[in-house]
Amino acid sequence: MKRVAILISGGGSNMLALVNSMTGDHPARPVLVASNDPEASGLRRAEAMGIATAAVDHRRFGKDRAGFEAELLRHILAARPDILCLAGFMRVLTAGFVAQFEGRMLNIHPSLLPKYPGLHTHQRALDAGDTQAGCTVHEVTAVLDDGPLLGQAQVPVLPGDTADSLAARVLVQEHRLYPAVLRRYAAGDRTPILLP
Repeated sequence: MKRVAILISGGGSNMLALVNSMTGDHPARPVLVASNDPEASGLRRAEAMGIATAAVDHRRFGKDRAGFEAELLRHILAARPDILCLAGFMRVLTAGFVAQFEGRMLNIHPSLLPKYPGLHTHQRALDAGDTQAGCTVHEVTAVLDDGPLLGQAQVPVLPGDTADSLAARVLVQEHRLYPAVLRRYAAGDRTPILLP
């Protein structure tokens, strides 16, 4: 049984999708939900489900990224995870941190990578006149929103879409894609999943 730690920054809707999928014959179980924001409502949700939580407020560390990551890492390593899932974790992690989980860290990103790494993905897709948007799960590397693709789900861009309306439809697919990829990944299968 693989042990999964999940990093969040806000409400944790993708975290909930992952946790709710890890039941029955699933090859993994959640052991920790951690956040860079002590007020993240996802922490309360995880606690209500009986999952251990940790909060490391990045603001306390100012520009000391190494200090923040060392404290975050202390909590993560105490939980002994086999897999680390970023689920709306809004901090860029250093190469040194990422290297400690090489081949064991996943992220979900709200675009069809390699298109639109970084922020404001939905507005960028609209500005480009794209007819398809979507989301991607990938292994995390030291390069932002890069790394081997493990799954994608497409969403049509509709006439009159705004960044918010497109984001809402993409989020529905995120909640389908991430659990599907995690189940396969935890079982040792890294074949990419493509959801319609």
